[in-house]
Amino acid sequence: MSWSCRRSSFRTVFNTMWLTGALVCAVLPTAALAESESLSQGNANILWTLMAAFLVMFMQAGFAMVETGFTRAKNAGNILMKNVMDFGVGSIAFLFVGFALMFGLDVGGVFGASGFGLSGVTPATPDGQWTLTFWFFQSVFCATAATIVSGGVAERTKFGSYLIVSLVLSTIIYPISGHWCWGSLWLGDSGAGWLEGMGFTDFAGSTVVHSVGGWIALAGAIVLGPRIGKYSPDGKAKAIPGHNIPLAALGVFILWFGWFGFNAGSTTTADGTIGYIAVNTSLAACAGAIGAMIMAWIKFGKPDTSMTLNGVLAGLVGITAGCYEVAPSGSILIGLMAGFLVVLSVEFIDKVLHIDDPVGAVSVHGVCGAFGTLVVGLFAAPGYGDQVGLFYGGGISLLLVQLVGIAVVFAWAFGTGLVLFKVIKAVCGIRVSETEELKGLDITEHGMESYNGFQIFTTE
Repeated sequence: MSWSCRRSSFRTVFNTMWLTGALVCAVLPTAALAESESLSQGNANILWTLMAAFLVMFMQAGFAMVETGFTRAKNAGNILMKNVMDFGVGSIAFLFVGFALMFGLDVGGVFGASGFGLSGVTPATPDGQWTLTFWFFQSVFCATAATIVSGGVAERTKFGSYLIVSLVLSTIIYPISGHWCWGSLWLGDSGAGWLEGMGFTDFAGSTVVHSVGGWIALAGAIVLGPRIGKYSPDGKAKAIPGHNIPLAALGVFILWFGWFGFNAGSTTTADGTIGYIAVNTSLAACAGAIGAMIMAWIKFGKPDTSMTLNGVLAGLVGITAGCYEVAPSGSILIGLMAGFLVVLSVEFIDKVLHIDDPVGAVSVHGVCGAFGTLVVGLFAAPGYGDQVGLFYGGGISLLLVQLVGIAVVFAWAFGTGLVLFKVIKAVCGIRVSETEELKGLDITEHGMESYNGFQIFTTE
């Protein structure tokens, strides 16, 4: 072979090797970069979801402050104990049983993505790390549903009996209806609940969390009956003012702050959607405050502080279902209407139905939760979430599905709550004695006073 032929062959081989090397050098960093980006996104999702869970956990303090401020000083410690134990008892129950029921397969399959009690899950893999993060995020939602009940049955419930309610709610009642609506959040389509399969939409839990807690509180308030002195012999409702409105206001602001984790955190993904969800959340709270203030001003002649504070919460509860689906203008309308509604609902439940709800839990969480879920079928806007409501040309089908979901969850939560309270009443008693109620639950249930040295709670 001549030198020119050998040189030509060498050049061909060299060019081939160079091209191969260039392709390898181009492909390997791309693959490594893609893997690195995927790992970074996964870590970002874990970080965002944990931060959101921390915010929602802090909402427990907000609920404690609101309920304490809206009730009497002689029961403050009892309120705080119930809020602490809702989280303590509920989280452990949700770990061992509730999570598996909520996010496992339907009856006939194997319950739980990783079995009861997260058996077999370790942080050794990214999947294990995400499983533990997701459980923690969902556990604080479960605690929220439980603690809503506390306010509705405040100032006359036996502490031990209340713990049973909290335990059953966190173990069975909340997880089962939660599975119907949110089952696919963990196992995808294979774990989807039947309401979810119909298209029922509740992004962050207006119905799944808030209405469930509100309807169980309604059942408890009915079984317990009103507090001593709440109604005159002729049936006229009498106000029993809360002892610390500034404390209640602090609780509302804590809840408002924590709600950004509640709603925006429900993406469980660190992406751009969390921004507009936060916008919708805050606008609805602002509009809720305005709506409740206006309605209270009209009805009572004064812009009532406690009603306005509950209006903030009503707006937040109302937007929770549709925070991902609606435009900012829609969130303002939803919040405003929820603010109007909460005042009317509190008055109706108190003065017409004669059901004693010391903090307005049924109205704020039950009624406004159902309202917020329903109006997703009206205000879901194209270009935001996955649904299109009636007002944007989406038809009436979503509205009807939302109505079915609301009715089903009401029947489940209120029905099981009613049975639970009646069983506890029959077996071990649910209400403290008249003497204990008059003295206050801090002394009679816990052997101490929350404001020692300021007041002596021996008489009404």
